[in-house]
Amino acid sequence: MSKLTDILQSIRPESDFTQSSDFLEDGLLDSFDMVTLVSSLDQAYGISIDGLDIVPDNFKSIAAITALLGKYGATE
Repeated sequence: MSKLTDILQSIRPESDFTQSSDFLEDGLLDSFDMVTLVSSLDQAYGISIDGLDIVPDNFKSIAAITALLGKYGATE
């Protein structure tokens, strides 16, 4: 597993994030989980995600989160 999927599994261990293309629409993450996810990503990757980037589209899939991490120079 990658660091990102490990983080997602730590937030919602019962969910299979690899099978979803929209975590929020599919009910895998809610707004409280997003706050936890942002904090976990900041800590794990040594970045600080700007508040303007904390929008559902940036957290709806592994690909979207990976792209957001890339914007901040973090690599998987």
